Amino acid sequence: MTSKKRPLFDKPIVLRAIRESFGKLSPRHMVRNPVMFVVLLGSVLTTVVLIIDAVAHRGGSGFTIQIAIWLWFTVLFANFAEAMAEGRGKAQADSLRKARTETHAKKLEDPADHLSSELVSGTSLRSGDFVICTPGDIIPGDGEVTEGVASVDESAITGESAPVIREAGGDRSAVTGGTKVLSDFLVIRITANPGETFIDRMIALVEGASRQKTPNEIALTILLSGLTIIFLLAVATLQPFAIYSGGSVALPVLVALLVCLIPTTIGGLLSAIGIAGMDRMIQQNVIAMSGRAVEAAGDVNTLLLDKTGTITLGNRQAVEFVPVAGVTLEELADRAQLASLPDETPEGRSIVVLAKTQFGLRGRSLADDGGTPERPHEMEFVPFSASTRMSGVNMGGLQLRKGAGDSVAKWVRENGGSIPPELQGQVERIAKIGGTPLVVAECVGAKARTLGVVYLKDVVKGGMRERFDRLRAMGIRTIMITGDNPLTAAAIAQEAGVDDFLAEAKPEDKMALIRREQSGGKLVAMTGDGTNDAPALAQADVGVSMNSGTQAAKEAGNMVDLDSNPTKLIEIVEIGKQLLMTRGSLTTFSIANDVAKYFAIIPAMFAVTYPALNALNVMRLHSPQSAILASVIFNALIIIALIPLALRGVRYRPASAAVILRRNLLIYGVGGLVVPFVGIKLLDVLLVLTRLV
Repeated sequence: MTSKKRPLFDKPIVLRAIRESFGKLSPRHMVRNPVMFVVLLGSVLTTVVLIIDAVAHRGGSGFTIQIAIWLWFTVLFANFAEAMAEGRGKAQADSLRKARTETHAKKLEDPADHLSSELVSGTSLRSGDFVICTPGDIIPGDGEVTEGVASVDESAITGESAPVIREAGGDRSAVTGGTKVLSDFLVIRITANPGETFIDRMIALVEGASRQKTPNEIALTILLSGLTIIFLLAVATLQPFAIYSGGSVALPVLVALLVCLIPTTIGGLLSAIGIAGMDRMIQQNVIAMSGRAVEAAGDVNTLLLDKTGTITLGNRQAVEFVPVAGVTLEELADRAQLASLPDETPEGRSIVVLAKTQFGLRGRSLADDGGTPERPHEMEFVPFSASTRMSGVNMGGLQLRKGAGDSVAKWVRENGGSIPPELQGQVERIAKIGGTPLVVAECVGAKARTLGVVYLKDVVKGGMRERFDRLRAMGIRTIMITGDNPLTAAAIAQEAGVDDFLAEAKPEDKMALIRREQSGGKLVAMTGDGTNDAPALAQADVGVSMNSGTQAAKEAGNMVDLDSNPTKLIEIVEIGKQLLMTRGSLTTFSIANDVAKYFAIIPAMFAVTYPALNALNVMRLHSPQSAILASVIFNALIIIALIPLALRGVRYRPASAAVILRRNLLIYGVGGLVVPFVGIKLLDVLLVLTRLV
């Protein structure tokens, strides 16, 4: 759904944008954009002059008509750019509304009594109500699972067809209204009133209804307004100056000069750039709670990234068997595989696969009919527990255990065995290189012995080092957060290429780290999904909560990742950078192209009175009328030409601020000077050929 990319100029969106361009001509709307409000006033003033000239039967009305038409087009094109950006968001909102269907809910008066449910409308539910959902039911509102575990289809929200598990307690307890229960049952406590649900907030945000100008946008608007006032005062003095020199300048010409000199290009596209930035975030299935959050992502200096699931795959994999003296490699592999047969964890499965790959040991069943006195066919699985920190199997007179080194060593001693002296060195070696040492031991009769160590490696995701290099090129510092011991954390950090790490991290440690970074004037971004992450998400400048996480985490962050992909934080930062780069590039282009229009119009206005000004007519334009009209037409057309760039954003390349500035000045500064000279000259020739002047 939200991840689906739409064509840039989708026909329904374009048609709606054209209609809304006229609706946005309201002065109440236009006054929010001071630059374009001045253009609107100039258009109205020129139209009034045109009507007066027509009534008085004065000549030259054809020239004034053309100026008036293109001034109105300038305003409409700016409105069209904004409407296009908003239209893409409204198209996303229409898709979201399909998920917000009118549903019925099985409301529970007593959450413990599942049989006494009452069928009510979903819109009647309030925060604190309890409902029960069974297979096929649409979850009627946002809430927290208080009982049960079920498979839930969230494709209406995330666009991802694969179902997810939602269960009571932990970090997978939050559910969203509009999603569908596929199996088992859930008892849900509603946490949002109608109109305040996650989908309602998403619709308001993507439509732009809740979009507020960001601090940088406000600052740029003030700058553009200041430039507009300066040019307004400068143009206002030209008429007295012309009269003093024995001439006169027509009011439409003065208006044309003002409109061409003020930064109309960036003024017309500024709002569209901000809205399009949020739209690009939505295309990545990330809902930004405000434009400020997107902008802050572009200014981030420090990224906090969880190790498990973000930097690493999250599932440790067996990569090596390390036997102790007196034990063969194949014997260790055989015993480790037997101990792992009933173990359904990714680590256990990887041990079975490694033994089969290296030695051809087949994956024996839990009831192997070909049993021997040493390996009877009856297996008793000993599950892992936090107290024992090991697991294994009992098979008659044979007991096998695998787990933490100290726990297995204690078990061996308790069962009459001794610990080989080299074992501790093997365990420390694996830990120092970032692995997890899993000690394997057996007990036959009343005598236990240690067999060796299985090296479990936390596999770093492919391409992570390159991605961190890109962030480093942008001046962004990356810090890995992990609960591992410092030795393991250091090894993973070195392999992944992060700048720093925080080992054995607790929630309060994350908060302290964020505050320490912020106290140095840095902006911090992080991801989280649990209730214990909520304080840090709230403290971070950019807090990205996972859609699969708790309600507390969603409310604390200022972005929600619908895909619940922790690595998305890197894309979020890049989108924020792209937004700032787009705004900066088009601002540079807008101010630069005003210089060319100055060289086109000023000589045309005063060359007759001051022939020396002909030296500034470097484009050798045909006449004052063609020069002025060509400049006004170019001023309008350049807005419509830059709409695709404003919506897509400038091409993003990771680089330092200095490199970006140089490239910006070279491409958009020099381009802003050259393009108008070429464009205005071509329009001048075309106007002469078509005899419009």
